[in-house]
Amino acid sequence: MTTDYRSQIDPDRVPRHVAVIMDGNGRWAREKGMDRSAGHVEGVNTVRRITEIASALGVDYLTLYTFSTENWRRPHAEVDMLMHLIVTAIERETPDLIRNNVRLLMIGESERLPAESLERLRRCMADTAHCTGLRLVLALSYSSRWEITEACRRIAAEAAAGQLRPEEIDENTISSRLATAGMPDPDLLIRTGGDMRISNFLLWQLAYTEIYVTAKYWPDFGKDDFCKAVYDFQHRERRFGLTGDQVRNPQPDGSN
Repeated sequence: MTTDYRSQIDPDRVPRHVAVIMDGNGRWAREKGMDRSAGHVEGVNTVRRITEIASALGVDYLTLYTFSTENWRRPHAEVDMLMHLIVTAIERETPDLIRNNVRLLMIGESERLPAESLERLRRCMADTAHCTGLRLVLALSYSSRWEITEACRRIAAEAAAGQLRPEEIDENTISSRLATAGMPDPDLLIRTGGDMRISNFLLWQLAYTEIYVTAKYWPDFGKDDFCKAVYDFQHRERRFGLTGDQVRNPQPDGSN
């Protein structure tokens, strides 16, 4: 007997931002005696399913770790296949994204992408720019250390130009220079494939994010699995450095 997690989700406490490390495509294929590329192809189908359920639940942002800067070190043939698969899949799904009011965004070191791939992805983003529902964010050619380094360079340049004083630099200064500027930090991080690490993904933004790890490989991760992760999230106590008593019994003046 399976549990219907979707029916038990509180619609008023759905995480605004869910980030996902989509791991296990290659292992899924290998265990089935197939080429790694078959796992990546099946993983695209999972992206469609999870985008649909995230939108239906009322999630505002869904950020998918699509291709890391470290992935450029993979065999050239696999990189070429992944780039072709990603771009082709996004182009194919764009009409459905528009129908479902989903806006496509991208974060990452975009200048490293092949020029044709980048142009095609930008066209898809432009086609969905009017959509006001779920924001589907592709972290593509992305790494958090790259992102933080770039933010530091921008801040240093502004300071050198006399536009920013060192004592004015605070957390908001840094957040506003990151690739995710304007987005809420993730409430929930889902990692498939069972590994217990965050792999250079949104290191700054995940400071107080709840983490959910499943042994299921990404191609096997379905809508019910996503709902289970959201249900689990809703049954955690988020303390943000406070004690449990402070969270459960806040003072009327907000002082805790």
